[in-house]
Amino acid sequence: MSRISKNRKIALSKVDSTKEYSLKEASQLVKEITTTKFDASVDMDVRLGVDPRKSTQMVRGTVTLPHGTGKTVRVLVLCSADKEQEAKDAGADYVGLDEYIEKIKGGWTEIDVIITMPAIMGKIGALGRVLGPRGLMPNPKSGTVTNNIGDAVRQVKAGKIDFRVDKAGIVHTSIGKVSFTPEQIADNAREFLRTLERLKPTSAKGTYMKSVYLSSTMSPGIKIDTRALTEA
Repeated sequence: MSRISKNRKIALSKVDSTKEYSLKEASQLVKEITTTKFDASVDMDVRLGVDPRKSTQMVRGTVTLPHGTGKTVRVLVLCSADKEQEAKDAGADYVGLDEYIEKIKGGWTEIDVIITMPAIMGKIGALGRVLGPRGLMPNPKSGTVTNNIGDAVRQVKAGKIDFRVDKAGIVHTSIGKVSFTPEQIADNAREFLRTLERLKPTSAKGTYMKSVYLSSTMSPGIKIDTRALTEA
């Protein structure tokens, strides 16, 4: 049986597992219990009262976090030649088409988001086996298949994230970094949760947000009081 480190013991001692914290309290506490030497990600896990096996209860969407994610997002734009300059001006890291399709076929996936156009999707379909398992396949629902290339790139660079409920009914996403202020963490969390609330399926019955936890990389989870999610 593995031993619990000293820092882990300290972190666990600061979190009351029987208590439900306000978003304000949790945003401060997650900074206090993080002991990593790197700038850890701040994550949210939300268990929803939905059945993802039913198409009418699949929860998926995007949200632009007010303070961004704190991460450097590498964006590849696969587009026609007439859109290349628009993509570059918007801040895309890689822009092109056939040469990048061949690179991806060869196993290159050193990117975080791929944005493309509807007219190009026919060429990208063959990349599904490489991109699908990595969550990189462009999708109209996430805004990554669009003719408004410049706007899409700027939104992703500004902190737009894509999320979806998994088979267990849980939505997991990163909403920032431990280096953020507690207010920034709370703002991002609140915007994410409000977006989830707006996406509540009409066919979902009973409690929608069953549990919400805030944590950082390798920290204990902090349970959020779902009744106080709209506190100022």
